[in-house]
Amino acid sequence: MKNSPVSLGLDFGTESVRAILVDCTGQQLGTGTGDYRHGQIIYSLPGSADPLPANFALQAPNDWIESAAIATRAAIAESGLDVSRIVGIGVDFTSCTMLPTLIDGTPLANLPRFSNSPLAWPKLWKHHGAIEQTRRMNEIATQRGEAFLSRYGGTIGLEWFFPKMLETIELAPEVAEAAEVWLEAGDWFVWQLVGGSAAHLPRSTCQAGYKALWAPTEGYASRGFLEAVHPKLLEASENKLPGKMLSPGELAGYLQPTMAEHLGLPSGIAVSAAIIDAHAAVPGVGAAEPGALVMVMGTSSCHMLNSLHHKPIDGIAGVVDGGILPGLFGYETGQAAVGDAFAWLVKLLNQVGFERLAAESRSLPPGANGVLCMDWMNGCRTPLMDGALKGGFVGLTLGTQPAQLYRALLEASAYGLRWIVELLRDGCVPVNRFIATGGLPHHNPDLIQVYANVLGAPVEIHPSQHGCAVGAAVLGMLAAGQEKSGFSSVISAAQAMASAPQGQQKVIQPDRQHQAAYDQLYLQYRKLAQAIQSLA
Repeated sequence: MKNSPVSLGLDFGTESVRAILVDCTGQQLGTGTGDYRHGQIIYSLPGSADPLPANFALQAPNDWIESAAIATRAAIAESGLDVSRIVGIGVDFTSCTMLPTLIDGTPLANLPRFSNSPLAWPKLWKHHGAIEQTRRMNEIATQRGEAFLSRYGGTIGLEWFFPKMLETIELAPEVAEAAEVWLEAGDWFVWQLVGGSAAHLPRSTCQAGYKALWAPTEGYASRGFLEAVHPKLLEASENKLPGKMLSPGELAGYLQPTMAEHLGLPSGIAVSAAIIDAHAAVPGVGAAEPGALVMVMGTSSCHMLNSLHHKPIDGIAGVVDGGILPGLFGYETGQAAVGDAFAWLVKLLNQVGFERLAAESRSLPPGANGVLCMDWMNGCRTPLMDGALKGGFVGLTLGTQPAQLYRALLEASAYGLRWIVELLRDGCVPVNRFIATGGLPHHNPDLIQVYANVLGAPVEIHPSQHGCAVGAAVLGMLAAGQEKSGFSSVISAAQAMASAPQGQQKVIQPDRQHQAAYDQLYLQYRKLAQAIQSLA
C-alpha cells in the first residue's frame, strides 16, 4: 500500500540498536543498525585505566541516542520513505538496564564529578555486582512472607531493579544521594523522545512488573519490606521513582523537536511506552494466542508465554497480568547465556573457527561422545534464579576434541530449555507451540535442530530476524491511535503486521531416532545440575 501508515520500531540490544520501518500490512520497508560506540563496558570506564570490579557490566547513555540516530537514518535511507508516513514509534530495551539521573533526566554518568564512579553509569541487564544485596533481599522477603514473591517464582532476581539500586546505596552512597530519579533505560529513552517533566515521565508497566516488584493493585514492594532491607531504599522508592505508569502500546507522548531533528524525523510522531526487548517479540512474531512459547534468542534467551491463568510456579522469573498482551497472563523465563556462551567457547578454543566446529559437531551422536555440559556460564536464570552459579564440562579425556565441547554446549542449552518447559507444564501452564526468533535461530540452525530433538517437538523459526524490532513497531502503530493506524488492539495489529506469511514459516522437525537417547541425557543433565548446586 503506497500511502499506508508506517511505524518505526527501535530495538535496543546488548551491543547495538536496530531500527525497522514496517507498514500496516507487515511490509518491512527498511532496516538499520547502530553499534554502541563503547559497547558493553566491562573492563574499565571510558578514558580510565582502572579495572572495573568483577561482574560489572555498564553502558554509556549517550551511545543509545547516537546509535538510534544512525540506525534510524539508515532505515529511512534504505526504504526511500517519505517520513511523513511515519505515524508511530515503539521502543524495546534490554531489561533490567537502569540508571540514576538528575530531575531533568541528565544521567549522573554524564556529570564530570561522577564520570569516574562506576555505579553512576547505567547498569546493563547482565550486571551482576549486586550478589550480596540480592541474597539479603531474598532472605528478608522470605522471612517476612512477602506476597510479591509468588509472582516471581519465590525469588528476587540478581539482574533486577531494586538490587541494583541497593548496590549503589551501599557501595557508592555519594552517587545514591545525588540521584534524583532512578529508572529503566527504556523509560529514559522514551522520556528523551517525548520530553516533559519527571513527574510525567512514562514508566513501562512491563519493565516495572517484571523487574521492579510492581503490580497494578499494590504498586511497588511494601514499605515495611523496603525499610527492613535499608531505610535509604524506602526513601528512594518513595521520592525518586516519579512518573506515570503506562502499558506498552499506550501513548507516552509525541516526538519533541530536538530528538526529531537528531533522528531525521518530523516532530509530533506518537511514541509508545517502552517494552522489554524479549517481550516485544511476542507481538513481533504475531503470536497472540495462549500456549505459544516465543524464544527470543541472542546473547541470552528469554522465553515468553501467554496463558489464560495465573499459576504461581517456583523458579519462574515473573508472571504479570497483561505484561505482554492485554487480557492474558504473561510468563517470563530465560537462560542467561546462549549466544554469549557459544562466542565464549569459540574464543576460548582460539584457532578453531565457528564453521569448523559446527561442521564437525554435526557428525557426533547425541551426547557428544561422552561430554556433558552445564550451561551456567552466566549463572542460572530459570529455574534457579541464581546468578552466582557456575557452568562446566564433565566427561573430558585427553582425546576430547573441540567439536565435542561445542556439541555438548548446544545440547546443554536445549536441556535447559526442556527444564523450563517441564517446569511450566508441571505447574499446569500449557505449552503447545514453540517459535524461535532473533538472529541466533537463523545463524545457527544446528542449535534449533538440537532443541527440536531434545524437546521432541517441532520448532518454528519465524522468517523475520528482527522479531523484537517488529514488535516495537507494532506498539508504535498502536500508540498512534485507530484513526491514524487503523488498529484498535495490539492483537489485531500484531496479526496484520507480524504474522508469518503462509508457507514462509520454517519448521524444524525432531529426529525421533534420537528421542530415547536425549531423554536419558536430559536426566544426566539434571543430576549434574544438582551436583553443581551442592558445591555452590
